[in-house]
Amino acid sequence: MTPVDNSIYIKDAFFNQFSKESFHISRFIDSNFQKKLIDLLTQNYFDFIQLETLVLAAYIPTIRQYSKAKIVMRSHNVEYEIWERITNNTSFFLKKWYIKSLTKKLKQFEISKMNQYDLFAAITDKDLNNYKALGLKIPSITIPIGLDIKDYQPDYSVYNKPLSLSFIGSLDWRPNLEGLHWFIEKIWTSLNNRFPNLVLHIAGRNTPKEIFALENKKIKIHGEVEEAKTFINSHPIMIVPLQSGSGMRVKILEGMALGRVVITSELGLEGINAKHKREVLIANNLEEYIEAIHFCINQPKEFLQIGKNAASFIAYEFDHKQIGSKLKSKMENILLNK
Repeated sequence: MTPVDNSIYIKDAFFNQFSKESFHISRFIDSNFQKKLIDLLTQNYFDFIQLETLVLAAYIPTIRQYSKAKIVMRSHNVEYEIWERITNNTSFFLKKWYIKSLTKKLKQFEISKMNQYDLFAAITDKDLNNYKALGLKIPSITIPIGLDIKDYQPDYSVYNKPLSLSFIGSLDWRPNLEGLHWFIEKIWTSLNNRFPNLVLHIAGRNTPKEIFALENKKIKIHGEVEEAKTFINSHPIMIVPLQSGSGMRVKILEGMALGRVVITSELGLEGINAKHKREVLIANNLEEYIEAIHFCINQPKEFLQIGKNAASFIAYEFDHKQIGSKLKSKMENILLNK
């Protein structure tokens, strides 16, 4: 999708208050996209069409009209749940009211489309159970994110270098930016005072100016990096300080696959059955971050072992071939029972 101009976004969002449509969805509806979709559907035959985002649910009538394909929703998260958490974490009254209003319409849209697919593929058991509680009745399955494990080669040599933290994520995605702000404002100063040699490296697409302004000797801002895996491999610890969101975090899986020690919140670990001090470190507040860094410094063998355990865990649990095979079998069953 073409990035939305902020001034237009704010104006359209304001007027959306007087519409029954979800602004989260309507702002991405595009007539040229629909024309291309119709051309694709009329010129080709498909057994299944898999939607990878809730936004595309708006095109279900077009798909039904021009194709006999079964429709799969590959849900990456419970979309409205992300915005409910953002609402709860917003303190300014008018902003809180405004986001809550938009979230209500998004929830109505998400629920209204829920049983219009032929197969619902959630990314975590928690998300699938949430949808069922909301009234999901169609065939469904949990299919986590899969990785091509051979593309992830851990570099354990960095464990012998001065300790550094990395953060990487798209910074035009609200939960990522919110989590990074929380970490810098609530955690970093005290953490750095306690561990003065610690350096934080931040990378991400569409890094805003206020993040670049944080650059100093202890905070290095890289902006969008050419190769994410190289950046992740350059630091033994990856932080994922999520405060809102839903679904499963790809960057956590990638960090673990590369043998990094991921420090994240309980929320960040949703859908990933890794254990504290075995494959990851869990930290929800300043005290727990201090404890986690103490552990990494004072127990270097155990610190390294967590990274190795993480890589083994991802290779066993999130290999894309095994996950893809599970989804393929479910699709075949639906075709046989049509």
